[in-house]
Amino acid sequence: MPAETEPDTEPATVSVTGWGRTAPSTARLIRPRTYEEAVAAVRDCGVRGGIPRGLGRAYGDAAQNAGGAVFDMTGLDRIHAIDADGGTVLCGAGVSLHALMRVLLPLGWFVPVTPGTRYVTVGGAIGADIHGKNHHVCGSFARHVLSFELLTADGTIRTVAQDSPLFEATAGGMGLTGMILTATVRLQPVETSLMSVDTERAADLDDLMARLTATDHRYRYSVAWIDLLARGAATGRAVLTRGDHAPLDALPARTRRDPLAFRPSRLPSAPAALPEGLLTRRTVGLFNELWYRRAPRARTGELQRLSAFFHPLDGVPHWNRVYGRAGFVQYQFVVGHGQEDALRRIVGRISERRCPSFLAVLKRFGAADPGWLSFPRPGWTLALDIPAGLPGLGAFLDELDEEVAAAGGRVYLAKDSRLRPDLLTAMYPRADDFRALRAELDPRGVFTSDLSRRLNL
Repeated sequence: MPAETEPDTEPATVSVTGWGRTAPSTARLIRPRTYEEAVAAVRDCGVRGGIPRGLGRAYGDAAQNAGGAVFDMTGLDRIHAIDADGGTVLCGAGVSLHALMRVLLPLGWFVPVTPGTRYVTVGGAIGADIHGKNHHVCGSFARHVLSFELLTADGTIRTVAQDSPLFEATAGGMGLTGMILTATVRLQPVETSLMSVDTERAADLDDLMARLTATDHRYRYSVAWIDLLARGAATGRAVLTRGDHAPLDALPARTRRDPLAFRPSRLPSAPAALPEGLLTRRTVGLFNELWYRRAPRARTGELQRLSAFFHPLDGVPHWNRVYGRAGFVQYQFVVGHGQEDALRRIVGRISERRCPSFLAVLKRFGAADPGWLSFPRPGWTLALDIPAGLPGLGAFLDELDEEVAAAGGRVYLAKDSRLRPDLLTAMYPRADDFRALRAELDPRGVFTSDLSRRLNL
């Protein structure tokens, strides 16, 4: 469902897409508000099954189910209990990270992991096992989940704890093991709602990787915007931004009066209809040049709002509309340490092909997470947005998939809408374990999606 559509309380047939607005499919939208309604929705979802869906920020087809049901989980949006001393929260799967921040920040707590948007649900964060700028230090979201309640295909509600096969299959399992109802999450203590940020420019990809390798351990959060239109000696030039939660004594006196205030800025929404062809090689090239040149060569200790550091695009509602009716593809992959040559080749190929991407980021991942289909593994991850209408894009990305797989890497399923099924097992060695558990837990395929059919999961 497009993000701007408000779901009805009664089942309705709607057209559903991911955030990239590609490959729509039609499904019945069901919004349970109680455990009883959730059980009834699963039992009555029909022969095409159903799939849980949060706020629709998966880019591809993970939360779509052509001809079946989609369970809108935003009705289960209660925060049930907060342990302000121990730093945990028990909440419904439909609670957004935005809602958690509003409630928890005044108490001195922050979510342990956040992606580039705070408009994702806790259930979605577990199902996609989201990662953020702090993976090299803190791992992915599921690592901070103590337990969750899972409604399985037989109508049973199970309490699932860490270090169990069902937990590890569900973390990153894209909603295919069942419907998460509640979760208990461990939180991150903070003294303020501001970030202390260091920014510097990197001249090229090798310079960027050297800076990240040498100094990333000093920072909790780290990310680099990378110019994928730069070529020659400037290939992979970047702006590197790193930081940590600002301590109270770093704030100016006037700000210390309300150090935990959470006031994210918000600009007007992108129009529903925009002219086609706004994002061309020329316009994106101009943007990239200006963005790189305006960045400081080196600046330390700048105080930024949480929203500016973590979620700058959230300030523009429906920013995905700028790509026009055709939408866009977000392509994200990871390759391991020791595979830097593969990363160089891929960045070089993207640069030579002149893919007009102005949202491209490079990060370093830390230790792998336990989820069988969790995306992160130690190494380098690159994510980029590409207009879906770019000629020859599908064949080009197929070639990149092959190179990623040959390097022992993988693509991120929460952002995928086009990976070939024959590459899945090569990228995710525990995919067969996942299939076996699903066959035992859900032999009728009650939980299913466009993604699961496409990838034979």
